[in-house]
Amino acid sequence: MRVLCAFPEAMSSSSSRPPSCLALVALFLALLLPLSLSFHAGNRRPLPVDRATGLKEKTLILLDVSTKNPVRTVSENFLSLHLDPSIIHDGWLDFLSSKRLVTLARGLSPAFLRFGGKRTDFLQFQNLRNPAKSRGGPGPDYYLKNYEDDIVRSDVALDKQKGCKIAQHPDIMLELQREKAAQMHLVLLKEQYSNTYSNLILTARSLDKLYNFADCSGLHLIFALNALRRNPNNSWNSSSALSLLKYSASKKYNISWELGNEPNNYRSIHGRAVNGSQLGKDYIQLRSLLQPIRIYSRAGLYGPSIGRPRKNVIALLDGFLKVAGSTVDAVTWQHCYIDGRVVKVMDFLKTRLLDTLSDQIRKIQKVVNTYTPGKKIWLEGIVTTSAGGTNNLSDSYAAGFLWLNTLGMLANQGIDVVIRHSFFDHGYNHLVDQNFNPLPDYWLSLLYKRLIGPKVLAVHVAGLQRKPRPGRVIRDKLRIYAHCTNHHNHNYVRGSITLFIINLHRSRKKIKLAGTLRDKLVHQYLLQPYGQEGLKSKSVQLNGQPLVMVDDGTLPELKPRPLRAGRTLVIPPVTMGFYVVKNVNALACRYR
Repeated sequence: MRVLCAFPEAMSSSSSRPPSCLALVALFLALLLPLSLSFHAGNRRPLPVDRATGLKEKTLILLDVSTKNPVRTVSENFLSLHLDPSIIHDGWLDFLSSKRLVTLARGLSPAFLRFGGKRTDFLQFQNLRNPAKSRGGPGPDYYLKNYEDDIVRSDVALDKQKGCKIAQHPDIMLELQREKAAQMHLVLLKEQYSNTYSNLILTARSLDKLYNFADCSGLHLIFALNALRRNPNNSWNSSSALSLLKYSASKKYNISWELGNEPNNYRSIHGRAVNGSQLGKDYIQLRSLLQPIRIYSRAGLYGPSIGRPRKNVIALLDGFLKVAGSTVDAVTWQHCYIDGRVVKVMDFLKTRLLDTLSDQIRKIQKVVNTYTPGKKIWLEGIVTTSAGGTNNLSDSYAAGFLWLNTLGMLANQGIDVVIRHSFFDHGYNHLVDQNFNPLPDYWLSLLYKRLIGPKVLAVHVAGLQRKPRPGRVIRDKLRIYAHCTNHHNHNYVRGSITLFIINLHRSRKKIKLAGTLRDKLVHQYLLQPYGQEGLKSKSVQLNGQPLVMVDDGTLPELKPRPLRAGRTLVIPPVTMGFYVVKNVNALACRYR
């Protein structure tokens, strides 16, 4: 429709316009308004899930959980911990008796504590009684002369309940240790980048301190022995390992064992490759050493601790299982999400990155089921990035999305144990920093331990995804996992269910509980970043309250936010949380 009406530029007011022209304009607007309203009404569609922040998501997601039978049951120690042998080098091993550090580790028990890493195969045991005289290293004169004696005096304080050595180290000692560790960190990085490692001496006293930490924290120690000590015919030289076994047996230390770390890399770091069948023979030899020792005749033996399952690694695992598949109690491998390429915080939110682990699980399971069907599989080392992680990223709130999704994915796919690399000190992937302060992934792990039981339940959802466009892959940015609530948590009766939900969308999501979950009381544990740094924050808040250790060095109470029965769950954008659905009386969860 065209309106033929011209206005001279000199006519500035409507009163000066011709009446006939004004009538035409009025008629045109009257006809156009209904057409405009009907056009907009006919195009009211739900907003796409990935639009800008602040847009409200209209889609309601219906959620139900199968409560009759669990789809998987994982170990009670499913979430376990790791310590790297580099703590011998930088001196932090001497501070494992810290009351604060032990308290933090106790919060994550029961769990395994694996002592192993790249320096495992350069570790030698020596039964020295006075390691202070043999230790060298950089640092202030006072520190080098006196800190060993100060540690001995501070270790005198005993936990009367368990007979553990628990210390309250003076602040000056910790400050001096941090100075030494900072200098040693440069040495360790140089070794890592050059792929050449110096030998480490583990003394009897150091082993005592390591075991004291594990035992007092309620953790079961898994010790990885040096597999690179080789005889001329390339068989394993077990002399140092036998000395360690005899000493630990004399102390009645309850330890499980491994041999080596990432044997697929031996050629690059040692110049001598060890194939799968030879490694299998070495494990059989280790089992023969353990059997005559009464306390270790039935000790756990795990391996081969291979790296990411590329073609050569799969070949090594294949040869190993042919020879020693029945010798090990679980098959172990390690996973690194990214080889140091993560440079910005949003990389941790990419669904393609979160999904890379699933394909590797299937590769490992295929080989294991070929030779030892039903054998348990462990993911023994899980890190976000190589080279110890990325500062201000791997230790931030954003890294938690990767960690929580890893826990959910592994349990759903039947992996029995996942060992987090590392509990303390090593790189930036740790749970606790050098000030003994818990980082975001620690609080996430603590909530997981308190609320999640070993039984995995099937989740059923409706309205989760849009219809995919031709040629385009739509990946979930809303991830929902369900378990029976931890039966050790006395705040909830057996039969309760815990959901944990990751929302990577930049818009909030509404979830309506249906079926067996309908009209049930829900306790919310929403974990969000705390402070001005947002996703890069190293502090978190639970239901709006910052999480910090209590002044007396104890862990805070994790208080839920009760939600009204039948209320729709509203999941804020780019957050993660746990939701305990009470009194479901789920059959799968009523019995252990």
